[in-house]
Amino acid sequence: MTRRTSPSASALRRTAGLFAGLALGLAVLTGCNSEGASTDCGVDACTVTFNRGVDARASVLGVEAKLVGVDNDMATIEVAGERLTLTVGQQATEVGGLSVVLESVTDDTIAVRIARN
Repeated sequence: MTRRTSPSASALRRTAGLFAGLALGLAVLTGCNSEGASTDCGVDACTVTFNRGVDARASVLGVEAKLVGVDNDMATIEVAGERLTLTVGQQATEVGGLSVVLESVTDDTIAVRIARN
């Protein structure tokens, strides 16, 4: 008679950890989408580069970010339903458990970093 042994607890933990890591990686890759913008996301932060002159928006970290307007080195964006007017070099603004920083304003693009607190 052959005796079968069940997988060890450590093997089960390793397998569960592998699947959790794959799920997290997939969530990071599929959790961002945009229109009129590009995104560069990590686990806890994204840089959104909005194109000027178009209806630019992006969905990152579970919230929508939308470019509302630009005036010189200031940009008005909407993040998680709240309107923010930010200046390049200003300290991070907190909204909905996220910190938001205006990184740059050029003739063509506006770059904003959105990170979890």
